[in-house]
Amino acid sequence: MKTLAIVVPCYNEEETIHPFLEACQAVERQMANQLTFNYYFVNDGSKDRTLEVLRQVSKQFENVHYLSFSRNFGKEAGLLAGLEATQGDYVTVMDADLQDPPELLIEMYAKIQEGYDVVGTRRADRKGEPPIRSLFAKAFYWLINKVSDTEMVDGARDFRLMTRQVVDAILELKEVNRFSKGLFSWVGFDVAYVSYENRERVAGETSWSFWSLLSYSLDGFINFSEVPLKLATWAGTFSFLISLVGIIFVIIRKLTIGGSVAGWASLVSIILFIGGIQLLALGIIGHYISKIFLETKKRPVYIVKEKG
Repeated sequence: MKTLAIVVPCYNEEETIHPFLEACQAVERQMANQLTFNYYFVNDGSKDRTLEVLRQVSKQFENVHYLSFSRNFGKEAGLLAGLEATQGDYVTVMDADLQDPPELLIEMYAKIQEGYDVVGTRRADRKGEPPIRSLFAKAFYWLINKVSDTEMVDGARDFRLMTRQVVDAILELKEVNRFSKGLFSWVGFDVAYVSYENRERVAGETSWSFWSLLSYSLDGFINFSEVPLKLATWAGTFSFLISLVGIIFVIIRKLTIGGSVAGWASLVSIILFIGGIQLLALGIIGHYISKIFLETKKRPVYIVKEKG
């Protein structure tokens, strides 16, 4: 019988692990004649009792395994570690908070049998989400699809069922600065999506703040688009041309009218404006250089302290 590996990154999820397992095991019983389930929890340096709970459930259930990092390495490291640990014919990535409905696995597996390589999930709505977050999320997907060759589906979750071939292709991408939403799309293959209504967390609180999501989205732009660099080039060219015009104006004025201290305020404003554009361009370029710097260091994406 073929096996399904379920990867579950965890950060301070002590309250959600038991409800998650109960919900998944209900689906496991329904699919007992189709798939053998294996669970791979990744403890990403949690501050609560997540590791203790994982130790307990791994002893209680033979098909539950876990990895525990030496510190918090972030969501992307947790996803990578889980994918590298799996050995199943099919692999899925899920959140422990049950915002990813386990019962969808039945429908997703049916679509895999139709010939798809990947069956992803997407939220049909954003009920329960703060309006400002929804606005920025929609803006992100609209903009990233305008400036990137890699299409990213609005509302798509990391929760997706993949064949072993797809997972192996993702693991061949050895970059340190990872953005999974982009990587999942970049590798291609035949993809289908299943829509569902947005769900609230079953317990606990999310570790994702508005600013952390904003920072994560900026990483998406840097990793999958060269447009910010082009904008920096255009901004630099624009400020250079404005500077030339200013120099010519000053020379002509000096030769025709003579020197004058009038207009010094506007002159200072123009200088500050042009300097601001240049600093913005330097910041964008610096962000790309920092990514290159981290890639060349060849540091491990994560360090495992304990396995079970």
